Amino acid sequence: MDPSVIGIIGLVLFLLIIFLEVPVGICMGIVGFVGLIIISGWESGLSVLGLQYFRTAATYAFSVIPLFVWMGFLASEVRISVDAFYIVQKWMGHFRGGLAIATTIACSIFAAICGDSIASATTMAAVSLPIMRQVKYDDALSLGCIASGGNMGFLIPPSLGFVFYAIITEQSIGALFIAGIGPGVLITILFVITIIIVCRINPTLGPAMPPASWKERIDSLKYIVSPLIIIVLVLGGIYSGIFTPTEAAAAGAFGCLIIGLIFRRLTIAGFWRSLRETGLLVGRIFILVSGALLFSRFITVTELTVTLADFVSNLPVGPYIILWVTLVFYIFVGFFLDIMSIILLVSPILHFMLVNLGFDPVWLAAVTMITILIGQISPPFGIVVFGLKSYVYEVPIWTIYRGCIPFILAMIAGLIIVVYLPQIALFLPNMGGY
Repeated sequence: MDPSVIGIIGLVLFLLIIFLEVPVGICMGIVGFVGLIIISGWESGLSVLGLQYFRTAATYAFSVIPLFVWMGFLASEVRISVDAFYIVQKWMGHFRGGLAIATTIACSIFAAICGDSIASATTMAAVSLPIMRQVKYDDALSLGCIASGGNMGFLIPPSLGFVFYAIITEQSIGALFIAGIGPGVLITILFVITIIIVCRINPTLGPAMPPASWKERIDSLKYIVSPLIIIVLVLGGIYSGIFTPTEAAAAGAFGCLIIGLIFRRLTIAGFWRSLRETGLLVGRIFILVSGALLFSRFITVTELTVTLADFVSNLPVGPYIILWVTLVFYIFVGFFLDIMSIILLVSPILHFMLVNLGFDPVWLAAVTMITILIGQISPPFGIVVFGLKSYVYEVPIWTIYRGCIPFILAMIAGLIIVVYLPQIALFLPNMGGY
């Protein structure tokens, strides 16, 4: 049987096993292992299986994951998200939609520390939602901006999504981190503009708070210290070349630890909780990444990516038509799968195909990330929406979807801008020599 046909059968088999609710990492591992046995024989398949999980744990690039995950949990324990929200609230709360703007900006700041969308969204919900409800904000606007702002955790560096993308496509983690800054800032600005427009059309959605005094505003600036330290340590360290991404993750985790001790926000129980949660999440990630790499090895052996790339390159359409068809597919897949599964399963195939058409791989990573994130907050599913729904179980899920729609349109506008103005993503990496 032709290896490419075996590859297609493997993909179909993977989808069938997924519908049986088997974890994605285990599905990919099973299909990859069985496929390698069929193509290369028992001895080769067992050899790859025996080495792959060890190689994943022993790979230097993988060491960045537990450190960034721990940094995110520590940042949550020492309430850096509270600091970010408090500052913006004092300066912008007196505008219509000011608290929603404060939440969006605080989400972006916390995303630059946490690196995970669902964690960013649920953390900011705990911080900002009670205040917005007290001021009588519409739940749809409140939860829409929380879900959309928290969704930026996988775009604004340090992003676990970019770590996975870099590992699976053999790109520089540092380059992808820096490439996410421009699009992340752009989409955050578009979110703020969206809130202003929505609240101008219907002021009852986001009523203004009584203005804070100038003394309160000036005093609030002292809370910028903790998030600023972590951002400078991580992003500044990577961009300046002082730290590798792994060293920056270690520095960021250490910075969160010191901030927690200095401000007396980190309890012994919180410290152990952050370690426990990190261990549980990294264990799940390890199974997911190892299974994805085993599956990727199977797909490579079948030469399915080469066959697909050759087929697509010979189509009588321009490369941008193929790009947009691919991006729409990413959005569709994002309805059903979480972002890590999408990156590890789909990106090795589609990334190779699009790079073969002449697209820049670093820019492509940023565009892909934006596209997947659109699916993460879109009906009929949306993983981030479901994560937020578990926190606000009393709110109908369609209320959250309704609140996300204006922000989805803003993200689509941001995607179009980044696609046709690639320097938004490439300017900083090119300046840094990546």
